[in-house]
Amino acid sequence: MDKNRVYVFDTTLRDGEQVPGCQLTTVEKIIVAKELEALGVDVIEAGFPISSPGDFQSVVEISKAVSEPVICALTRANTADIDAAASALEFAKRGRIHTGIGASDMHIKYKFNSTREAILERAVSAVKYARKFVDDVEFYAEDAGRADNEYLARMIEAVIAAGATVVNIPDTNGYCLPEQYGAKIKYLVDNVKNIDKAIISVHCHNDLGLATANTIAGVVNGARQVECTINGIGERAGNTSLEEVAMILKTHHALGYTTGINSKRIYEISNLVSNMMRMPVQPNKAIVGRNAFAHSSGIHQDGVLKHRENYEILDPEDIGLSSNAIILTARSGRHALKHHLERLGYKIDKINLDEVYARFLEMADSKKEINDHDLLVLMGDGTANHYDDKAIKVTLLQVVCGDPLRPMATVKLRVNGEEKEASAAGNGPVNATINAISNIINDEITIDEFSIQAMHGGSEDVSKVNMRVHKDGKSYYGFGYSTDIVNASVHAYVDALNKIY
Repeated sequence: MDKNRVYVFDTTLRDGEQVPGCQLTTVEKIIVAKELEALGVDVIEAGFPISSPGDFQSVVEISKAVSEPVICALTRANTADIDAAASALEFAKRGRIHTGIGASDMHIKYKFNSTREAILERAVSAVKYARKFVDDVEFYAEDAGRADNEYLARMIEAVIAAGATVVNIPDTNGYCLPEQYGAKIKYLVDNVKNIDKAIISVHCHNDLGLATANTIAGVVNGARQVECTINGIGERAGNTSLEEVAMILKTHHALGYTTGINSKRIYEISNLVSNMMRMPVQPNKAIVGRNAFAHSSGIHQDGVLKHRENYEILDPEDIGLSSNAIILTARSGRHALKHHLERLGYKIDKINLDEVYARFLEMADSKKEINDHDLLVLMGDGTANHYDDKAIKVTLLQVVCGDPLRPMATVKLRVNGEEKEASAAGNGPVNATINAISNIINDEITIDEFSIQAMHGGSEDVSKVNMRVHKDGKSYYGFGYSTDIVNASVHAYVDALNKIY
């Protein structure tokens, strides 16, 4: 075994799914599991089979659908749980039972009303029983972060002797500081005589915002499996973020650790999990947040445009993004303004940039963020449809919807000077309209981001729609304004199409 290989154990479908409102159907879980397989995770914790018939069935179906990663099922330290897990893993190419019990005096006294010795016996008994069904048994010492190190070492030594192949040292409540957690892992490496017979795994929670730091501290001190979730989702403040650990180990290559993660698939699976679990990613989230590669400061923008690594330690392409984002605000400089004007097709050598920049600052002082539509107004075009005679223009929009009617939309576009018309249904008026436009365009275009923002508030307010579409590996932004949300959405979509064509 490569001593510097770090195995990635993903628990998005078990620990991550325990967040209220994030439950997935079995079909949805299979979709995520197959994407996790493509991402390159080593272990997928597919569920807690005894907890519900749905969880049991999900482990069964994921075991059938996925072939490369180990499929893991969680249990408590009792025979009924382990029986259910073994049955659910029947079709797994490589199955693992993940069993365990509390290791801290807090859990031993107040959760189990027991003693250290009795808990130790239950831990050993559970591992021995699980080994009757599978060769790969992982043992978790719950609340190990607050456990006495000497007792924890005795427990880990005993379960390895009983047949555990992986020993999980969870900081269940996110209590530890990185140096404390790292020292705990090192204590086990130095004091558990048979520790070389098992892989040490780290499972950290983010209650104090230290999950990723603790995980890396664990790796540096001898752990070789990291337990994570996509986007760091999980109970309370969440789990260790898979994308953060993967990119830390990739960026700090001097540490010498490797994983099997294909980082170029990170952004795609982040969006998939966010959408399926209805858990928006916070804009300033490391690696996958909307602002992770966005720059609004003029000094930063100038530096990035001159040489990306001035202000970016990660290449956005490494996580599957096509480029960074230069956001125009009152803090932006001439270089950023020039970058966006050139992107919109303006010939900079024919423009008095100083004069335009002065007008830009006046506009930026009154708005938080300047978008493409604003720039067109700034340059005197007054409309997003300034491109040329080949621009796509909306000439008719008619929408019918309401209960019990199914939303229907009819759209006429002028494309290359030619009138084209199409109708389509959808699950809402905006979706129906987009479908109608797609029927006219007849091209492979996907919508990656869609947001609606009221400019001031109130039912008669102007709505601003921001849309990002994707074609041939590139992203394009569209913007639309209207008191009618459907109309604003159409103009945003067409604005993006014009930038493509």
